[in-house]
This record gives sequence, C-alpha cells and structure tokens, in this order.
Amino acid sequence: MSMHNHLAELERRHKALEREIETEKLRPAADDLRLVEMKRKKLLLKDEIQKLRTSVQPPTLH
Repeated sequence: MSMHNHLAELERRHKALEREIETEKLRPAADDLRLVEMKRKKLLLKDEIQKLRTSVQPPTLH
C-alpha cells in the first residue's frame, strides 16, 4: 500500500469514527465508556495522519 493510500484509509477511518461518536452522543443512554474509547482511537488516528502528512510533504520555508 502506498503512503498516499494509507493516508487516505486513515482519514476514512477517522471520519467514520467521528460519525460513530456523533451517533452515540445522540442516543438517550449514550455509553460514556464507549465514547471515551472511540475518542481515544480518533485522536490516535489524527496523530498518525499528522505524522504521515509531515513525512510526505516537504517542509515549507518561511
């Protein structure tokens, strides 16, 4: 899998988790533990996406 494909897959998973979190929040008896776990996974994905973007894009000069 190329770096760009991997990045696209991570972004897809991040968005899917975001939708799942929003759906869970709307439930009358939302599972707080499940929400915390999904948010943690989403943050880990965000960190991994940022690392990949940084490694793929050349640094910008100011």
